[in-house]
Amino acid sequence: MQDLIEYIARSLVDDTDAVRVTVSRDRAMKIYKLAVAPDETGRVIGKDGKIANALRVLIRAAATRTGEHATLKIM
Repeated sequence: MQDLIEYIARSLVDDTDAVRVTVSRDRAMKIYKLAVAPDETGRVIGKDGKIANALRVLIRAAATRTGEHATLKIM
């Protein structure tokens, strides 16, 4: 899952070296934290948050297939 998030984020931004994905747990939920360069955060979020919401849907769907709960935070 972490690789999927990294792959999508790197395809959206120019500074691919600044893309970082970390994983933490909050009770029964995995929280994926995506960090990109400060000036490229808007590219990952998208207009009206459409890209960010699409990423969250993909993560939730993939996590559900494995019986987990997951979400994405963009830092």
